[in-house]
Amino acid sequence: MTYSPLLGPIVALVAWTLVMLTWMAATRMLAMKKAGIDITKRVGGRGQSLEGVLPDEVNWKSHNYTHLMEQPTLFYAITIVLVLIEQNSPINVWLAWGYVAFRIVHSIVQSTINQVKYRFPLFAVSTLCLVGLTVHAGAALLHR
Repeated sequence: MTYSPLLGPIVALVAWTLVMLTWMAATRMLAMKKAGIDITKRVGGRGQSLEGVLPDEVNWKSHNYTHLMEQPTLFYAITIVLVLIEQNSPINVWLAWGYVAFRIVHSIVQSTINQVKYRFPLFAVSTLCLVGLTVHAGAALLHR
């Protein structure tokens, strides 16, 4: 069976999201232990409750994990559309891998130094990749 080369970037971004989830959880658990927070005695609560309680550097991983639940959902949707309409052209594959690569670098920047002057260009370029994928899908659908 032959698979679309566009499936690779989807799997890669899901895998990266799981890496970020693990990094976030490990960092958060260590910080909560250091802060004397006993999770066995906490009822309910949300990640936002840890803002101002844990160091910013710890919360940055959580912020990035949340970001990976936002715009990438559009990436997954449009990439699956491209797979379904068989638009597996090299440019779409490059745009999809570009999106994933820029999101991974964005994650690393946000989770470590968190400087907007570096984060924003990475976000902007990844968004341009997403725009390109969307335009290609739309054009293909309009020309059928």
